[in-house]
Amino acid sequence: MEASALRQNGAMNARDPLSVRDQAAIRRWLDDGCEEAFRLLYREHTPYLYAFALRLSGGRAETAGEAVQEAWVRAARRLDRFRGASTLRTWLAGIVFNCCRELRRARPGEELPESAAAASHAPPTDARLDAERLLAALPAAQREVLLLHHFEGFTHDEIADLLAIPPGTSKRRLFDARNALRRLAHPAGGGEGERP
Repeated sequence: MEASALRQNGAMNARDPLSVRDQAAIRRWLDDGCEEAFRLLYREHTPYLYAFALRLSGGRAETAGEAVQEAWVRAARRLDRFRGASTLRTWLAGIVFNCCRELRRARPGEELPESAAAASHAPPTDARLDAERLLAALPAAQREVLLLHHFEGFTHDEIADLLAIPPGTSKRRLFDARNALRRLAHPAGGGEGERP
């Protein structure tokens, strides 16, 4: 696929342009099946995707690894369908997100606790680890919306499309997640936050 074709398909829009490296690698992969081009995309985006999957899975490294590997398999098959409505990284994150959800549904016994218990198992060693534990303690629906909105920059309309929920539900889950994080971080202060 030539750069002009990528532009015609909308893959290079003013809001989220493809990086030159991504554009060239996509073109080489689609035109020639160049494995080195695909490896370049893999090396470029996997650290981010793995960190995202790790947060979505509540810190379960095995689940995160499985989700990322499955996402790359799907991406390899569907890269010709990427039209640039978002950045390549955002498109890949959507695939990882769906893989994480599918793995969670396939393993219902592994669902994370929906209480503060998970956050209190180990003493905090630093702020980052404490934040990761707090995120892991959130119910999955709240954690997903919080991660998509705050960490990935998705709008409530985009989250609604991805999760097949109304935008108002996305807003409510974000509101609930923020309140739950406040209660977990400050058990004595608890507290209701701002309205969604």
